[in-house]
Amino acid sequence: MESNFIDYVKFYGRSGDGGAGSVHFRREKHVPKGGPDGGDGGRGGNIILRGNSQLWTLLHLKYKKHITAENGGNGEGNRRSGRDGENIILEVPIGTVAKNADTNEKILEILEDGEEKVLLAGGMGGRGNDHYKTPTNQTPRYAQPGIEGIESWIILELKILADVGLVGFPNAGKSTLLSVVSEAKPEIADYPFTTLVPNLGVVPYRDYKSFVMADIPGIIEGAAEGKGLGNRFLRHIERNSILLFMIPADADDIRKEFNILMGELQKHNPELMDKDRLLAISKSDLLDEELMAEMREELPEIETLFISSVTGFGIQELKDKIWKLLN
Repeated sequence: MESNFIDYVKFYGRSGDGGAGSVHFRREKHVPKGGPDGGDGGRGGNIILRGNSQLWTLLHLKYKKHITAENGGNGEGNRRSGRDGENIILEVPIGTVAKNADTNEKILEILEDGEEKVLLAGGMGGRGNDHYKTPTNQTPRYAQPGIEGIESWIILELKILADVGLVGFPNAGKSTLLSVVSEAKPEIADYPFTTLVPNLGVVPYRDYKSFVMADIPGIIEGAAEGKGLGNRFLRHIERNSILLFMIPADADDIRKEFNILMGELQKHNPELMDKDRLLAISKSDLLDEELMAEMREELPEIETLFISSVTGFGIQELKDKIWKLLN
């Protein structure tokens, strides 16, 4: 089954050409020396991105391979300007980044609902010969051509905006936690299985407050080099305020697993090291107080909570800790 979650599209875009200015002279029965009255060309249409908080995927743009805006109209006599080319507005999810496909250079990003930014600007219309009359040149026989639009291969990438990103190996209990604390319904399996698409959930908190949690597909060692799915989804972690690392209580070496996860994030983007971090030891319903105390001696130096999504143990404490960090 093909997923509806699409976080990468590539298309060829071209903004509209500006219309040409007009070379025209006034012709009226009772005006023997009608002067120049050529109008200006219209502006070419822009290609614009607009943020839409109701969208969570780029699926609707997946099959648009060529997007071309309308050219501006040519100017006419009697100082009539050509009409402006119609803009093309592409609605995109919040967190969308546009890049030049050839240089990989970032052009813009959309971070708010309703925010509009010009991706490819249309060409300016040319000026008509009316602008070029002077006392010494009263019959200018030239006008400006319109300026051509811009053409480029464009990549749109979605980086999910969430307050908390869940980071861990497959089967660390991330999907289960998200399903327990929010209304999200991610796929869950009881064998080493990785979520294939990021899942978002709104986590209700006290007094009608809430925050957004994202279950990022499981990282495998070597993800930053492109092994497995990891590299493709690491970019979603860049936008999270807090990184919640999840390692199950029955892991062979919790400190080692944590160090591998940190290493993958650092290789992908060193700036991720500046984010707030928490560690949740999942599946802790298997432990008693004595065992937890013993394990604390071996844990990495990071604020750690023991939780169980199955019994609810430690979940409220985790939400309190996240809320405190967010605010």
